[in-house]
Amino acid sequence: MFSLCTFLARRAATVFVASGFIATTALAAGGADKSSAPQTDLAALLTVQNDVQKLLPKVRPALVAIQTGGGTASGVIISADGLLLTAAHVPNDPGKNMTIILEDGTVTTAKSLGLDKTTDAALARLKDRGKPWPFVNLSREVAKAQPGEWCFALGHPGGFDKARGPVLRVGKIIKQTANSLHSDCVLMGGDSGGPLFNFNGEVIGIHSQIWEGRDQNVHVSMAPFLRSWEAMQKSQVIKTWGTGAGGYLGVATVMSDSIELEVADVIDGSPALKAGIRAGDVILSVNGDDMTDQQQFSATVKARAAGDTLKLKLRSHGKEREVSVQLTQKPQEEGE
Repeated sequence: MFSLCTFLARRAATVFVASGFIATTALAAGGADKSSAPQTDLAALLTVQNDVQKLLPKVRPALVAIQTGGGTASGVIISADGLLLTAAHVPNDPGKNMTIILEDGTVTTAKSLGLDKTTDAALARLKDRGKPWPFVNLSREVAKAQPGEWCFALGHPGGFDKARGPVLRVGKIIKQTANSLHSDCVLMGGDSGGPLFNFNGEVIGIHSQIWEGRDQNVHVSMAPFLRSWEAMQKSQVIKTWGTGAGGYLGVATVMSDSIELEVADVIDGSPALKAGIRAGDVILSVNGDDMTDQQQFSATVKARAAGDTLKLKLRSHGKEREVSVQLTQKPQEEGE
């Protein structure tokens, strides 16, 4: 059995091999003295250990490895009829056939359905096999995934390895935004699209942005899935371009490696493009209010209607500039 009692005092970054319950504790930079961990934390860590041990056998069968385009990723089954959640950058387009490997090594196929390319959410469906698929529930109470809450990540880093099995990482939620969760669970290549669980055994996130050298990784929360569920089942590509109450801006944003709000894409013909906003611009403020994350930016834009003007302060290549953008009517959502 594994032990969580050697958790880092600095952060919960313990890596578990789920098939064998083997724990390996990563030391903090410069080394960490395990004996310095507060003894008062022992009871809490034992509770975490017991909770994970109870939940793992229930949720692990729903985890899958994905092979597509020469790469490897992960996903999770969330219905008995074979609906599968993963990250949008895994299939990248609707209608893609993907090779799926179950926990026992069984190989089958799935076809990608709809995507939300702005938030990196994707839905797929497994090939019908005539009997129910193992599945887990997703959390519909998105707001409850708050910073400080314990969570655990499953995935197939490096691809499927039957001898090793899926890999489990335990950590805490660090940040919540409108469409994402940040956690300190240690993730690697091949984990993309895998599930982040709460301690009720519900999926609260899908692994999206994995950044080496940083102490946080980004997971798509359940908000984009729940918001775009019907559209994704119809194999539509969702592009949320920062729309207001009848207004339309025309940008997609991401949080950069330096934790700044960055323009990821600007749609052709949009008010943003006509105003000179370009991919790579950092959004510093809107109408004089500093912008610190996607949730704040989205709320600021949504408060405006078609015809309203936004004044954005931007930075690009070390130089700041201001642009004025008049919102227009939102065009019909694009489907592919």
